[in-house]
Formats: sequence, C-alpha cells, structure tokens
Amino acid sequence: MYVWFTLLAGLALLPALLKTLCPYLLQDCVYMFRAARFGIRLEMYKRRTPFYSILDCFLDSVRRHPLKPFIHFEGKTYSYSDVDRESNKVAHALRAVVGLKEGDTVAMFLGNEPCFAWTWLGLAKLGCAAALLNFNIRSKSLLHCFSCCGARVLIAAEELRGAVEEILPALKEKGICVYLLSDECSTDGIKNISQAIKQASDEPLSPSVRANLKPKSTALYIYTSGTTGLPKAALITQERVWAASFIQGVSGVTADDVFYINLPFYHSAGFLIGLTGCIERGNSVVLRRKFSASQFWDDCRKYNVTVMQYIGETMRYLCNTPKKDNDKDHKVRIAIGNGVRADVWNEFLKRFGNIYVRELYAATEGNIGFINYTSKVGVVGRVNVLHRNLFPYALIKFDIEKEEPVRNADGLCVRAAQGEAGLLVGKITKKSPFVGYAGNEQQTEKKRLRDVFVKGDLYFNSGDLLKIDHENFVYFQDRVGDTFRWKGENVATTEVSDILTMVDCIEEANVYGVTVKGHEGRIGMAAVTLTEGKEFDCVDTCRVLSSLLPVYARPYFIRIQNSLEMTGTFKLKKVKLVAEGFDPALIQDPLYFLDLAQKKYIPLTQDIYNSVLAGEIKL
Repeated sequence: MYVWFTLLAGLALLPALLKTLCPYLLQDCVYMFRAARFGIRLEMYKRRTPFYSILDCFLDSVRRHPLKPFIHFEGKTYSYSDVDRESNKVAHALRAVVGLKEGDTVAMFLGNEPCFAWTWLGLAKLGCAAALLNFNIRSKSLLHCFSCCGARVLIAAEELRGAVEEILPALKEKGICVYLLSDECSTDGIKNISQAIKQASDEPLSPSVRANLKPKSTALYIYTSGTTGLPKAALITQERVWAASFIQGVSGVTADDVFYINLPFYHSAGFLIGLTGCIERGNSVVLRRKFSASQFWDDCRKYNVTVMQYIGETMRYLCNTPKKDNDKDHKVRIAIGNGVRADVWNEFLKRFGNIYVRELYAATEGNIGFINYTSKVGVVGRVNVLHRNLFPYALIKFDIEKEEPVRNADGLCVRAAQGEAGLLVGKITKKSPFVGYAGNEQQTEKKRLRDVFVKGDLYFNSGDLLKIDHENFVYFQDRVGDTFRWKGENVATTEVSDILTMVDCIEEANVYGVTVKGHEGRIGMAAVTLTEGKEFDCVDTCRVLSSLLPVYARPYFIRIQNSLEMTGTFKLKKVKLVAEGFDPALIQDPLYFLDLAQKKYIPLTQDIYNSVLAGEIKL
C-alpha cells in the first residue's frame, strides 16, 4: 500500500518537477509536433501527381467557402470567390493579349492592393513565375532587376508610370513588353491592359495550362533589399513557398483568425508569411497600402484583427504613439515578425496586453531559420532535436577583422562555444537546399561555405552572428560587416544601439564603425535622432554609455540627424554613413566628440577633427 501511495504521489508531482527541471518541455513538444505535421504534409504534396501547389490550396478554399472574406481593403471586402474570378480574368487576358504561357517570367511592379493578389494568382494559373519588384526603387536598380530574373513582360500600376517611363528606352532595347493597369495610356511603348482584363472571361482555366509544375519549379523572384549594392533576386521554388506559408500554422494561427498585412508584398514577410500563409490557413486578410502607426489599432478594432505582423522598427513606432485608455481594447493575440529589441518587446507587452510575440530569424534566400515559440523575451528561437536533425546548422567562430571564419590547422572551421557569438551556417542538403540568386553566380558562390567540418562539405553562409545560451535559446547578435573591431575587441552595433536609445533625449540610433588615420580597426560612431521637443544632452548621454558600455564600445562620434535612412523594410542603412565618416567640413549635420576627460560629448570642430587625424588626441 505504501509503495502505491508513493508511486501516485510521485506521478502527481511529476508535472511540477518537469516544469522546474524542463520549463520549456511542453512548448518544445508542441512546436515539434506542429513542425513534423507540416513537414509530412509538404512531402505528401511533393509526391502527388500533379504537384499540389499553393494555388491548388487557394482553389480548394474557394470551393469550401466561396463567400468567406479573403481581403478587406479600404472599406471593400473581396471574398475568396471574388478574388478567384478576378484572377481568372487576369489569366485569360494575359494569355490572349500578351501570349503568356507556362514557364514565362513576369515582373510585377505594383503596390499593396488587392489587384496584386489576383494578378499573381492569375500568373500562377498560367504556370508563370512572378518577379516581385520593390515599388520604391528607380532607375539603375529597377533596370537591374530585369537582368536578374529574365522577365520579358512588366505589369505596372498606374501610379508607377513615371518610374517605368524613366527606364522605358532601356526596356525597349531589351525587348521587354510593358503593360499598365490602366484604362488608357498615351505613352509610346506602354500598353494598357485594364480593359482587356475587365472584358475577359472569369471562367476557370484548365489545369493543363500549368501541367508541368513541379516542387522545384520557380514560383517567385523576391529581391533582397539589404543595405548595400544592387538588389539580388532570390529564387523561390514552389516547395519553398509552401515551407514559408507554414509559419503561420507553426505560430498557432488558425482558419478563424483575421491577419493584418501592412508590410509590402514585394518582401518575403508580407507576401510569403502573410499572403500565402493566409491561403494555407484559409483565413482572412486585412490589407493596408503601407504601415501606419497612428491607424494601426483602429484598423485592428474595426476588422477584429487577431494576428499582426511586424518588422524592423514598426513595433517601436507603435510604442511611440500617444498612450490611450483603450490601448488594450483589441483582439490581437499573436504578433509574427523579426527585428524587435528586447526593451521595445517588453514595453509593447506592458502597454498593449498579453500578445504572443513570435519573433523569428530567417533570410529570404537562406536554408535555416528559427522561431521563438516560447514567451521568452529577446530571443529568436530555441534549439531542439527535430529542427537540428532535419536542418543541420552550426555557429562557428568568426574573425571580425578579416571578415572570415576562423579555421584550425587542418583548414576546418571551429564551433563557437556556448554563449559565444558565432557565424550561423546551414548545411546544404536535399531537404535544406540553397538555390541562390538568379543571374548572379558570383553572389551565390559568396554565400556557399566549403570545408566547414569535413573536407568537401557545403554550408550556407548566413552572414549573421548569433549565439546560443545555456538554456538553448538562440539570440541574434549582429550582421557580419556591421560588427566592428576596436582596441582588439569586437563591438556589436545592435547592443550599442539598444543602449543609446535608453538615453532620454535619443529616439533612434544607428551605430557603425569608421576608420581613423593611424589606427587599426574602426572606432564607434552613431547617427541618432532626438526625442521630440528635446535637445542633445551631452552629459547624460556620456553618463549612460559609461555606466553600461566598456570604453572601447562607446561611440566616440555622434551625428544628429532629422531622420535615419532605412530600406523599404525598415532596416537601417549604414554604407553611406560609413563612407562619410566624421569630417565636419563634409557633413552638415551636428557632430559631437566624446571627451573622456570632461566626461561629456562636445561639439566636433574642425580643430578637434584635425587633432584626431594628427594623433594629438588619444582615442
């Protein structure tokens, strides 16, 4: 009897014991179950004949719930059936007027509006790949996008006509046909297509027009905006579209959710995680042309939004809006995105309520990613057995000065220690391929890393520094090239930026390293914007940085700007800032220099600048 009592007591205490010893076991198991289920589904789709694509999933949703709202946009609602019929019209018109056929590539130069969705679906029904062009790019960059993907047709929005006309002579030279979503166009070399679409049949197309679709077929070209150089076209296969669409499901999103998309469709977050994820789930989309912090929560309340997206600085923008009594009056339960700082994350939860933040790490072209499926603030994911075995990856030691992996005497890479920042590399396998960049073998080869742990192996070089702590949580540290070395120490720009924004007068900070004549490495500099109504506090800024950062990590130069330049996906641009350095004769913005003796920042004059270059001021 005593034995049975002891056994029952032990079983009763087991959940509490497991929670103490393995606090994240349940969440690990739930994630692995979901991930395994989606993985099995993808394998089943790949083995079907014909291949079951994301388009087929959309068509099944149309059959199951034709009247269910698919897209809410500017006061109008389009059902699954509405979007299906519009995409049929697009497909019929493009087939008849343009002569498109399976395997062709078409560039889409459109803003965030419903016609983006049905134009892409129309192309998919013809078996065509779509190149999603950033509607912010112009001239040389825009023209470059065509040489990458090999598109022979461009479909552009009426409001982007001016950008198209700028490069029209070059497009004509390349033999690219340009069609405008407009009823009329007087520009020679640009044809309007709207009337043909309106008059086209809305009857379904035969699946035979896309009969050769395979898992490895090209579905999309998504251009990595990055912060340097010309855009690179990441080639997205049909199976890759599926894999990205599963992120909503892994995050706990269901068919009953309402998903808010205010990120651009030309980006993988808005298009793959957002739009195709909603198709996979069969839920509803609230679409906005662009992100608006002031209108965000009003939209959420109006449409009963339950899932939101964020990227880069957008969550901070929400926290910076004036506080209201109804801040927690909404139905949002999940936020999916990447790039939020831990302090902003905490502030967001405190102000807007208990929302599950699914911070993730991924690259459009990469073969490895993480997602934080726990409630731990500040992490991008967690190591688990299933993930590591299906998608082998490692963190390896990286030489910041040489900007290359550290190798041992045998010429092989060295694993980073627990808690140490290392370069993330993902093994290139059949299940985790790296397809590369279209029309750019040189850039593709740069992302391939050979002889990592054994001679002849091949890994994807993420270009990012991450670390894994003692609890197996994964943290994003910095991008290679952003981290710099000064006084023999590595300086992570993200950490310094986070601390700078703790200063009361500083709103935003962009940290980078600049070269100084006669010194090795790069010294810290920061471009900052000031909090509204405040001036730069030279003493307090120095005090905060001195208390939280070692001397080698403190920015010696600070540049005050009205706004920080960002990419279309809210990533800070640094290249131009680095090139401009800290010369007050060239820079019109106010500049400050860290005077350690006075324990404050002082205006950077031409005399101080000259003294720094002459080595008269010790750095």
